Amino acid sequence: MSISPATTAGRRPGLLRSIPFWILLVGSLASVGVGLWLVLDKISTMTSTLADGSATGVEVYAGQSWVIVGGALLAAGLFGLVTVLALAAARSFVPAPAPAALEVIEWNDEDDADDAASVLVTEPAAAAPVDATPVAATPVAATPVDATESPATPESPATPESPAEESSTTPTR
Repeated sequence: MSISPATTAGRRPGLLRSIPFWILLVGSLASVGVGLWLVLDKISTMTSTLADGSATGVEVYAGQSWVIVGGALLAAGLFGLVTVLALAAARSFVPAPAPAALEVIEWNDEDDADDAASVLVTEPAAAAPVDATPVAATPVAATPVDATESPATPESPATPESPAEESSTTPTR
């Protein structure tokens, strides 16, 4: 006895197997890391140079711009992490789909041997007899056809088949 596996066609993968989820998580962590590094590095450089009196315009004014860029990266990364947490929480509220029913296949080796023996055919099947009755009920007279003329096509009868057709072709007053 063997059990065939259930198909998972149509099911979306879980959150932990979702590539966009992991891209959002890794990108958010990288953004938080880079933003935090920029902010802490530039603030510490500005603080130390301003405290000892050796600060230049590049360190002070450019450092402020780098701190703003680092703050934006830090904020974007934190927003991404909050989004990851919200997705994880929302996914926990969605119920798991019911497992598909498994089909049980009954199978014995003895049944296969009997089936294989019955499949072997040593003689070809006899052909069905052919009915030789004529198709046309009335005899058809052979008429010679000139090669320059095109064969005539039979025209449909001029009389209507039913009274309903007759009434639809005659004008009403």
